[in-house]
Amino acid sequence: MDITVQKLSGDELKERGVFSWPIWEKAVSKFDWQYHDIEECYLLAGKVTVETKDGKKVSFGKGDFVTFPKGLSCVWNIKEAVRKHYNFR
Repeated sequence: MDITVQKLSGDELKERGVFSWPIWEKAVSKFDWQYHDIEECYLLAGKVTVETKDGKKVSFGKGDFVTFPKGLSCVWNIKEAVRKHYNFR
């Protein structure tokens, strides 16, 4: 189960409707998380490293478009407070 991190253009973000998605914010913290659906998100602020249960680490931050697969179990390590648009599908 791979987490994908992309840099999308402003036009691509608009096409996906990203700026109409809800916003989630979280302070510096570390917590377990499991995805019951696919999540797409666009980071407006912050720095995060996510470690999957099989030991893979993925880092991302402001300006990244990230997709998490359904069924993924991981640990979020928020290094700088996060503010992101998100969408479950």
